[in-house]
Amino acid sequence: MDKSPAIFYLSILVALLAFAGFSVFRQIFKTRKVESSFSRLRNKLTKEKGTTQEYYELGSIYSDKKLFSQGINLFQKALKAAEEEGEESIAPIYNALGYAYFAQEQYDLAIRQYKEALKLNPDYVVVLNNLGHAYERKKLTVQALEAYEQALKQEPNNTTAKRRAESLRRLVSA
Repeated sequence: MDKSPAIFYLSILVALLAFAGFSVFRQIFKTRKVESSFSRLRNKLTKEKGTTQEYYELGSIYSDKKLFSQGINLFQKALKAAEEEGEESIAPIYNALGYAYFAQEQYDLAIRQYKEALKLNPDYVVVLNNLGHAYERKKLTVQALEAYEQALKQEPNNTTAKRRAESLRRLVSA
């Protein structure tokens, strides 16, 4: 009996198991790293005042865990700490705060945060995409289209802005 097909299938099975094992271990290490940062930051910030970066990191972890109200609180603390520290690059904090509000369907608050981020960094394409999305959810099609078109001026190959702008142009022209 020819053993080469059996060896071939067994080799494929071993390769698939090795890939699956690698993927599982990679995810475990990634999760451990995030949980370690989460625990360290949470413990530190309950005991003492933190830096802008620490509040932002912990707020981002809470947002990743879909705990947006806790994330909002930490992003607001990050903004306050940034003000005290004289930190100038706070547009990402406003974007994260806007995202957290958006996830809670508080679109007006999200739009306000996105606009604050754009005041600080008018070329922030991610914020323009997020602003367009928030406008879409509020059924403000013209403003959404303007945000996406502004994003495309900054980054012509932005697939999200291209796709959404085309869709909105069809909606506006119909």
